Amino acid sequence: KYGKTPAQIILRWHLQIGNVVIPKSVTPDRIRGNIDVFDFELADDDIAVIGELDAGKRIGPDPETFDG
Repeated sequence: KYGKTPAQIILRWHLQIGNVVIPKSVTPDRIRGNIDVFDFELADDDIAVIGELDAGKRIGPDPETFDG
């Protein structure tokens, strides 16, 4: 639909809902892909669908108990 990678779609979603994103990569192709998110916008219905995917669970460690 947008001709973008899943990573680019999620980066764009975060930007459009007002989050600050700090993508990281050392791979030149991925760095270019991370930058290539400013030439399109997600439709409102797509933003809503992605937002509904939230299961209310953390994927990473809990910052309150992480000892790392």
